[in-house]
Amino acid sequence: MNILKKANEIVNERSEEKERQYGDFIQCMKKTARIASEMSSKDISTEDAYNVLIALKLSRQSNNHKEDNLLDAVAYIGSLNNYKLNTIKNG
Repeated sequence: MNILKKANEIVNERSEEKERQYGDFIQCMKKTARIASEMSSKDISTEDAYNVLIALKLSRQSNNHKEDNLLDAVAYIGSLNNYKLNTIKNG
């Protein structure tokens, strides 16, 4: 399956999240940012959390090609875009 199609299914159709019962993608990223903020005693935004996870996947990819690295990076980028569009839409 095409990596972009699979990433779209993960982010927009939530196919894997439903199966694994991870919950809403964006809500999980917001929670991730809150937890990371508490752990580091710094304000880490939801966008920061996305950027760190995207960077992690690209860093891993630079060491060794694995399609899963690219799939996750693309999925995080797609979800970040949804988050930004939602933020703009809802103010």
